[in-house]
Amino acid sequence: MAYKRSELREKCMIILYQYNLMKNNKIDVDIEEIIKDNIEIENEYIKDIVYGVITHQNELDDLANAHIKEWSIDRLDKTGASILRIALFELKYTDTPEVVVINEAIELAKKYSDDAVRKMINAVLDKIIRE
Repeated sequence: MAYKRSELREKCMIILYQYNLMKNNKIDVDIEEIIKDNIEIENEYIKDIVYGVITHQNELDDLANAHIKEWSIDRLDKTGASILRIALFELKYTDTPEVVVINEAIELAKKYSDDAVRKMINAVLDKIIRE
């Protein structure tokens, strides 16, 4: 089955949400199992994004926190934080056009987060691309 890139981003968000939820609850985490539970075929894009976000999570969080006024990424809901981390990773480590990254993040936030989180994600990404 072929997936659209936006569907793959959504899968990445779900995988990262589950990973962080398990990690925060001190449950043994096997990221490969979480990936296999969420997508039935091997997909390099998903592995690149998921492993990239996990590997660079502290750096991505620091970048987000530097651009969030009086808040931190830890105060966002888990889905919003995952969406923001994916977008930051794509901006920093892939050649995906900035406008695509922002649009995809906002669409995911509309679907999975409240309006305040969507606005915060949009503001953070907008500040970063302006720098």
